Amino acid sequence: MALSGIQIFKLLPKTNCGDCKFPTCLAFAMALAAAKAELDACPHVSDEARGQLSDASAPPIRQVLIGTGDYGVKIGGETVMFRHEKTFFNKPGIALLITDSMDNDEIDKRFLKLGQFQYERVGLIMRPELVALKETGNKEKFLNMVKKAAGEPYSIILISSDSGIMKEALEIAKDRKPLIYAATADDYEVFGNLAKEFACPLAVKGQGIEEVANLTDKLVGMGLKDLVIDTGTRSAKEGLHEQITIRRAALLSKFKPLGFPTITFPCEMTSDAMKEILIASTFIAKYAGIIVLSDFSGESLFPLLLQRLNIYTDPQRPMTTKEGIYPINNPDEASPIMITCNFSLTYFIVSGEIENSRVPGWLCVMDTEGLSVMTAWAAGKFVGDTVGAFIKKCGIIEKIKHKKLIIPGYSASILGDLEEELPGWEILIGPREAAHLPAYLKMWK
Repeated sequence: MALSGIQIFKLLPKTNCGDCKFPTCLAFAMALAAAKAELDACPHVSDEARGQLSDASAPPIRQVLIGTGDYGVKIGGETVMFRHEKTFFNKPGIALLITDSMDNDEIDKRFLKLGQFQYERVGLIMRPELVALKETGNKEKFLNMVKKAAGEPYSIILISSDSGIMKEALEIAKDRKPLIYAATADDYEVFGNLAKEFACPLAVKGQGIEEVANLTDKLVGMGLKDLVIDTGTRSAKEGLHEQITIRRAALLSKFKPLGFPTITFPCEMTSDAMKEILIASTFIAKYAGIIVLSDFSGESLFPLLLQRLNIYTDPQRPMTTKEGIYPINNPDEASPIMITCNFSLTYFIVSGEIENSRVPGWLCVMDTEGLSVMTAWAAGKFVGDTVGAFIKKCGIIEKIKHKKLIIPGYSASILGDLEEELPGWEILIGPREAAHLPAYLKMWK
């Protein structure tokens, strides 16, 4: 039975040392109770307390890390069925399939695609993270593919039913922590031992939910924890049904044999490229951990990445930009100063319009906790005294020789208070809409 935050707190050392990255032991206990932290983050918890807390603090769906570095993919760790209940934490990884049956030119082209198709949106980079390397009988080419992938930043999925070939591939790519695919009822012990030997996550493939649950139970008994499950279904309808069933069993029924993230293969569910993308879209919403695509282009990949971003953005926390001074178009000491809030969408719209104007300028971004200008003003976070205090402390005064500040047109009401806060400054009212900034800045002297 899950423990409350107070019950967990009573078992912690109560040192408030901060080693867990939380300010107090109580804050850490509350995060454990909400499945937003792991017990291992506390290095001082006693063995006795660890035994009592391990089951209670573990998220119902195991969080699994595949790969290393910037392209490392965390999957699982979810605590709710629906996004509006709280939030979804770890977005599904998108993988591009490469097989040893492809010619060398096609293989090189696909590796190149992984680096080419990257998009920036509200300050975030959207891209596919994984390459799925599949062995179909050409051992030499497969191992050459693994060597190439080991030299690239992408996370790796190794697909082979031959444990000997899999071991050779793991010898090459073990430092990259690839996902081993897959242990089945016939060879789970061999593949389980490989996963233990190389300390890599392991995919489990069964014929249906029941067989998968039996396999994960056996592998957990072997001491394995980082598992990813595949029910073997290659029908979109049945696949969706099973994804929902697995999530419900793990979260609502606390059925531990299904408490792992999943991997899906839209690439094996249809030969129609557009239909494959629609199936992938379904699994982004419900509830795949990894989605393997046969191929993609810009017009097919971008909608998936955007859908994933929208679903896995915390609805309770606005997207924010870091507070600070942003030089645009190489400004100098005579360039205009503008100020706005740190709501990401506002920042990127405003900065984009300033850039389009080709007028050098300084954009001061003030922390308003992710609120837009009007909302921040209404909440008392973008008012004369706070804006004035920010201008004084942010460092912009050392960068310019004039005392002119442009504020958003929608915040014109703060003019009087701001003039009192910044005596000797000329406060200019900018346009209400960012789209009018280029014309406004053309008049700057």
